[in-house]
Amino acid sequence: MTQLQFKDAFWCKEFTFHTGYEVLVQRLLDGRKMCKDVEDLLKQRAQAEERYGKELVQIARKAGGQTEINTLKAAFERLKQQIESVGNSHIQLAVMLKDELKGIEEFRERQKEQRKKYESAMERMQKNKLSHYKKTMESKKTYEQKCKEADEAEQSFERTSASGNQKQTEKSQNKAKQCRDAANEAENVYKQNIEQLDKVRTEWEQEHIKTCEVFQLQECDRITILRNSLWVHCNQLSMQCVKDDELYEEVRVSLENCVVESDIDYFIKTKMTGTQPPGAIGYENYYSREPNRGNSSPTQSCGMMKRFSGLLHGSSKNNAESITPSAPPLEKADGVYASIFVNEQARITSSQDYRVLYDYTAQNMDELDINEGDIVAVIEESEDGWWTAERNGQRGFVPGSYLERI
Repeated sequence: MTQLQFKDAFWCKEFTFHTGYEVLVQRLLDGRKMCKDVEDLLKQRAQAEERYGKELVQIARKAGGQTEINTLKAAFERLKQQIESVGNSHIQLAVMLKDELKGIEEFRERQKEQRKKYESAMERMQKNKLSHYKKTMESKKTYEQKCKEADEAEQSFERTSASGNQKQTEKSQNKAKQCRDAANEAENVYKQNIEQLDKVRTEWEQEHIKTCEVFQLQECDRITILRNSLWVHCNQLSMQCVKDDELYEEVRVSLENCVVESDIDYFIKTKMTGTQPPGAIGYENYYSREPNRGNSSPTQSCGMMKRFSGLLHGSSKNNAESITPSAPPLEKADGVYASIFVNEQARITSSQDYRVLYDYTAQNMDELDINEGDIVAVIEESEDGWWTAERNGQRGFVPGSYLERI
């Protein structure tokens, strides 16, 4: 099947009408409106993604910090980190949507300028064609009128000649000759206008064909651009869903490592106050205590002191365990997220160089903008996942999961 082209399908049979061209122009205007509709959709979606991402980041940062670490609290801290990561990924998605939106806007403006250029040329050609057509029709009307007058003058000359009046015959003959000359002149003007009109028509046809080809190319570009843009948009949303699920899967893995007995045992070992209840307090008679003070039983006094000592301090074994509690083993860092449990004495006190893995835009005054590939000096690693970093003399908080030790 032969594919029809704009130039083959949008002509008008009437010389003075431009129906085919007007249909094409309306098609381009409808296409421009569709571009605008796609832009509005991407713009609103980008705004929604940005709001959603910022709200997730705020929720994660406002959640209370944990001073103690166990498997459940470690999973909770991982959940906060992943919620913030999800929020940042949605903010990044909003940035990508805005970039796509900008590309469509620029494409629409380029097509608008190109269309205006060819519309102006077609408008000039159509006005020129219509002007010559009117001029030709007027010369045709004049030619027909002159021919009619010449015929009438010749008929009058024939009637006068038959009457035999010499003077009237000569006068009628001169008039017939003048009318015939006028008719011949009108005929020449009419022929010249016809030739000029045909030349203008040829130029108009060529311009029409060229304009149709450009308009068809614009339509092909527009449909391709919008189709690809919507396709990419759907891919971005699908990838975002997959990324969100991967981040939350890490939280589920952390929850699988949550052991009730381990958390309870860790709490007991770190907060225990003693393994034996305080002993009973013996009765002492006020009146008999003073006189018999020197005769008081050493065994009873010694036992009394031991109970009070146990009440205040606990046994020596308990004291030793409370001083050196055992902590659960730290989770191994996966190179992407900072560990939840960080010993205060293990914090970095001297700066070390790290490479930035992802872009991050500061959301607060105390944060620092970083870009992928930057080298920053980490001053301090905090257990909440936000590290103090310095770059180009500026210092602020950055996500520790966005950095990689060099």
